[in-house]
Amino acid sequence: MKWRSLEESSPATAIRPLGEIFAERKALIAKYVPAEIQAIHARTVERLQSENIAQRTLPVGVPAPSFELQDHNGKLVSSARLFIDHTKIVIIFFRGRWCPFCVGQLEAMNLIAPEIQKAGAALVAISPQTVKQSFFMADQHKLRFPLLSDAGNQVARHFGLVYSVPDEQRQVYRSAFVNLPFANGDEGWELPIPATYILDREGTVVYASANADYANRPEPADILAALATT
Repeated sequence: MKWRSLEESSPATAIRPLGEIFAERKALIAKYVPAEIQAIHARTVERLQSENIAQRTLPVGVPAPSFELQDHNGKLVSSARLFIDHTKIVIIFFRGRWCPFCVGQLEAMNLIAPEIQKAGAALVAISPQTVKQSFFMADQHKLRFPLLSDAGNQVARHFGLVYSVPDEQRQVYRSAFVNLPFANGDEGWELPIPATYILDREGTVVYASANADYANRPEPADILAALATT
């Protein structure tokens, strides 16, 4: 139950636009995934869009909830502690290691992690998957920032990102060996929509990007630009 990336990320890897990487993955899905399965995923995205879930997420200008979560090594990481050593926090909410678009995004963010650090910011990624799943993901993709396990999507819920996976999509995931109860350690069948936030030292949201379409995420270059201007 893991996505083998098109290329392993490393400090020496040339940075490509995330949109280009996602286009390649969409092409592979279009080629190899049956049309009826693609239609189920499309219906889920359309439903979330019609419900305006992205418009109900935490916006710029409001205080973000504090958090204390285990990283992929089982170490507690708190927002309060991160602000002791950093002026800002970049938070990536993602679905899990089984999602090819999540893998692509985190690999792309991995390449700019040193630039984020130079900007005085901390980078963390939050998902509902268990600590063990996060460890496997960090190890496989050589990620150099903490992957935090948000059991029960409690933090993501405070950001307004959580939705229940519809029954028809649950069947698809089961058939593709995406066992969310196992991966997330609960029977909730809930996921966050992908989102990226930047918090300033006071814990206020100064940048927010959330999208019901899991294949639409901000470019790493845009995150760096936002760090420089917020």
